[in-house]
Amino acid sequence: MIKEEKIRQSVAAILAAIGEDTSREGLKDTPSRVARMYSELFSGVGLDPAEAFTALFEDSGESNAVVLRDVSFFSICEHHLLPFYGAAQIGYIPKGKVCGASKLIRALEIVARRPQLQERMTSQLADAIQLGLDCHGVAVIVEAEHMCMTMRGVRNQGSRIMTSAVRGPFPKGQMSSAELMNMLRAA
Repeated sequence: MIKEEKIRQSVAAILAAIGEDTSREGLKDTPSRVARMYSELFSGVGLDPAEAFTALFEDSGESNAVVLRDVSFFSICEHHLLPFYGAAQIGYIPKGKVCGASKLIRALEIVARRPQLQERMTSQLADAIQLGLDCHGVAVIVEAEHMCMTMRGVRNQGSRIMTSAVRGPFPKGQMSSAELMNMLRAA
């Protein structure tokens, strides 16, 4: 549970600590705005992304893979509390059940809306899909730009980090993990 009053107090203290006048017009409501924003940005804290898969449908068995490409997201880096944002490529091989695309997006939103590392976020999403769908295999690729590298430190604009995770048994006769990864990378 987000404690907005504590956030308001903390933001006011930070503003005062950097030498700002917290009573001036532009800043007097900033602690409240930040508290409300944090409630949104960190709405995934404490949620299980596998629970996003509430509605599953019988698979006809005709599709070898389901791929959802270029799903945009943003998250907050746990090291500096600055945003990172980008796109995810998500693929899975059904084992009797499929889900609507919105469920994959919802699972991504849950893992992204918490203080996060991109590497962990990628793994958590793959794990949630594997658990939530009980599928033959999952592959996830996440590519993101990190504002902690753009705004501070090395100050390098445009660099992107790519992470990937693969889960599942990929039974013989099904698409291999390499084939699914290649589908996700294809333009």
